[in-house]
Amino acid sequence: MEAGDKRGKMKTISTIAEYRAWRKSLKLESGELVGFFPTMGALHMGHMDLAKAAKAKCKVVVSSIFVNPAQFAPHEDFGSYPRQQEEDLAKLEAEGVDMVFLPTKDMMYPDGFDTYVESAVGSERNEGAVRPHFFKGVATVCC
Repeated sequence: MEAGDKRGKMKTISTIAEYRAWRKSLKLESGELVGFFPTMGALHMGHMDLAKAAKAKCKVVVSSIFVNPAQFAPHEDFGSYPRQQEEDLAKLEAEGVDMVFLPTKDMMYPDGFDTYVESAVGSERNEGAVRPHFFKGVATVCC
């Protein structure tokens, strides 16, 4: 089954229904894995290392690009976060990523959304020490 935009061999998919159809179409043998790593774009070497690690262990590699508003506090400038989708897609394709999920804010946080995931352990360290809201946004969008 074909779904989404084809970029060479890499596909881009923008809806959950398209993703589900694409995932069902995969012909995986027992034990073959689909690796997934979420991003907010503005990709750097750490992201490329994740792509390489996933490619080494998994039959299929999926990433996402979603600038998650829940990771920004009211005083932080969500609007100025770098968005370079075409460049990011080219980097992911060069690393052999098979599919990139490109959801919208409305898809991830529909009207009436009011459920968040918070971690009681560990979120106060690293980035969480200076941005306490950060891991709430990460945990919510990833779960």
